[in-house]
Amino acid sequence: MKKDLKRMGKFYQVPVQQPADFMGTVIKKGSLAAMRFVTAVDLTEPRFVESVSRELWLRIWSRDEDITQPESILAAAVEAGLPEGQAQKLLEMSTSPDVKDRLKAATEEVLKYGAFGLPCSVIYVDDKPQLLFGSDRLELLAHLLGEKWQGPVPASPKF
Repeated sequence: MKKDLKRMGKFYQVPVQQPADFMGTVIKKGSLAAMRFVTAVDLTEPRFVESVSRELWLRIWSRDEDITQPESILAAAVEAGLPEGQAQKLLEMSTSPDVKDRLKAATEEVLKYGAFGLPCSVIYVDDKPQLLFGSDRLELLAHLLGEKWQGPVPASPKF
């Protein structure tokens, strides 16, 4: 997996590396706090969802940094462009029942489609849901949507 991850990073021009303590980071620590934070962002500041998600991803998958501790999540949020005061409020909100319920509902919804891991995408073709699993399904996604596949890096990368 480690070698494939390096190959995929080079192919897609994405700065990716496996965390040094993969099992401890991904399995033991997990990403629940970060997912709740992104859910809070989505509820109140949706324009920041992509940038916050990207910063959290970069912390764990590019720089081997923490995404579980409040100060780590705040650092990612500020780096993503959220004002520090707003990020602090969202961090507090991330432990609220509303945020927890929203994340749980989203998780249950994607499980109904048959999701078993990430990344996955649910698209609708002829009003029927189609689940695609894996980052290597982008060409198939374009085909199903009737779009032209322009390769892994059609324009300048965002990273």
